[in-house]
Amino acid sequence: MATWLWLAIVVLISWGVVGLLQKLSTNRLSGESATIWLVIGFVLFLPFVYPGKTVFQLPARGIVLGLLSGLINALGAWAILAALRSGGKASVVSPFCALYPIVVVLVAPLILHESINLLQGAGVVCALVAVGLLSS
Repeated sequence: MATWLWLAIVVLISWGVVGLLQKLSTNRLSGESATIWLVIGFVLFLPFVYPGKTVFQLPARGIVLGLLSGLINALGAWAILAALRSGGKASVVSPFCALYPIVVVLVAPLILHESINLLQGAGVVCALVAVGLLSS
């Protein structure tokens, strides 16, 4: 099996568990507090995956894009935790938020110069319908 597929399976399982843990944590913490603990969890995990290079050996553009990604990721993490804390059901909020690849699919032709075929477009429509059905 290809390496990327094993890693994608890790994502699927990890983020599935995270969806449950996020709801459980926001039953006891505010969205802001849960976000702080999420960030601490990231920091504790870093020594296991950091490649060992110093920050100054990395390309500046990569650092800027990484920081921007981290900031926007933190905004998204806070928003999902706040949505769960404000009464959102995990069975609706998590699948809805998991539709974030739709943003990539829609902007990929403009920014990444990738094409979207009819089947991928149909997948986007099916995903939106699925979330609609889950939320009703």
